Amino acid sequence: MRTKYLVLFMLLTFGFECSFSQITPKREFRGAWIHVIGQGQYRSMSSGEMKKYFLDILDDLQVLNFNAVIFQIRPTADALYPSSLEPWSKYLTGTQGKAPDGGFDPLAFMIEECHKRSMEFHAWLNPYRVTATESDVLHSTHIYHQHPEWFVKYGKQIYFDPGLPESKNFICKVVKDIVARYDVDAIHMDDYFYPYPISGERFPDDNSFYRYAHLQGFSMEQRDEWRRNNVNTLIEQIKHSIVITKPWVRFGISPFGIYRNKRNTPDGSGSETNGLQNYDDLYADIKLWIEKGWIDYNIPQIYWEIGHQAADYETLIKWWSRNNFGTHLYIGQDVSRTMKTVDLVYPRRNQLTRKMELERTLPAIYGNCFWPAYEVTNNNGGIKDSLKIHYQRDPALIPAYSHMHNKRPKDVKSLKDEWTAEGYKLHWKRNGDPADPEKARYYVIYKFENKEKTNLEDPSKIVKITRETEFLLPYENGKRKVKYVVTSVDRFHNETKKGKSKTIKL
Repeated sequence: MRTKYLVLFMLLTFGFECSFSQITPKREFRGAWIHVIGQGQYRSMSSGEMKKYFLDILDDLQVLNFNAVIFQIRPTADALYPSSLEPWSKYLTGTQGKAPDGGFDPLAFMIEECHKRSMEFHAWLNPYRVTATESDVLHSTHIYHQHPEWFVKYGKQIYFDPGLPESKNFICKVVKDIVARYDVDAIHMDDYFYPYPISGERFPDDNSFYRYAHLQGFSMEQRDEWRRNNVNTLIEQIKHSIVITKPWVRFGISPFGIYRNKRNTPDGSGSETNGLQNYDDLYADIKLWIEKGWIDYNIPQIYWEIGHQAADYETLIKWWSRNNFGTHLYIGQDVSRTMKTVDLVYPRRNQLTRKMELERTLPAIYGNCFWPAYEVTNNNGGIKDSLKIHYQRDPALIPAYSHMHNKRPKDVKSLKDEWTAEGYKLHWKRNGDPADPEKARYYVIYKFENKEKTNLEDPSKIVKITRETEFLLPYENGKRKVKYVVTSVDRFHNETKKGKSKTIKL
């Protein structure tokens, strides 16, 4: 009898997990990081080859229904775009200051190609890092040569001194320049604030500490508090720089996965973990930035496994979901570790299923970002197949940033079907200036069978997300009635409530 009920329980459990994996939310951030630092292949590529490489990645991500790309454009105080402030990055050509051939602008190219595919483009900057290795050679135009007093050396690397107002001002100037000149959807920074601690070596900020700490109200015993304040000030200034330039552009952070260990917090508010900490080791008070509204989304890098002894994945996503104060929370997923680690309950499979289930059962979590993108497109451990068949089978809209703007745009005008030289098309007119962030930025096209209930919350009914004002219809024989609904979505991802509908014979 016990065996009978055990078998029944296993069947029910297996059935639940299979059915759960088929549910895809209509609103979900689906991002992937594309990095350049440590990627040596770019240096041997021509601009044409580089374009093809990026296009192949974007095409794969589009098929997998990704809706955001986070692309590294400033790895070491250099640029993957033409800049009067910083030299071309060595990660493009092998030599800092050397431009790619043919006038190639990787930033402009990636923005255009992401937007063609209805993906957001998030410009990823590393704020303080100036060199990645001791052998790095800085171009003669680099700001380091103009103001060597702004920088410090720690270990084998050079950094902006976070304690200097000049460092903050210059970094904000770079951010403002990018936002002003390029159609980015967001500015993004990861976990590199004060550098990761080097055992036995103290960060060399005595000069700025003794110069500024007392002026800012900190005692000589409060160096840690002063350092945190330096980063806090930078984050607040960056947000301000973005808002006064283009208020619809968002600011997001991807911090190290542990805020603080519980044993280090007097009130026990930290997580049940044992590892490096944002607050104490990197001086990144991410929780404060969320509370103050200085950032618009948070992607903690929870790269560990479920069951990890020092930093359990499940413990951490639940901690972040309780401490995110309504800000958009996405989970940073490590592809390799997830796909090679076995599930604790079902040893024949990896941990992707359980991680996706956990993430989607916590209402404070709005999506995922996968590190790195090329391991997704290379199908590491079968992740590409799993996402396409199960977890990202249907398209998804990015959750609306209603804290920035909470009104819906107007519906499209003049929705019509018409035969053209290219085929049978559905087309419409914009309602409002496309340059206005509160007006339609893109459109969602839904398809329903004749007499089927119109449910715009069902993502399986989405046939296209597009920035165009037309859609080529799949005409058959003109005997089957179907209904198309077209909705408008603004730059904050607010969608019209009902949309405009058209019943057509295909």
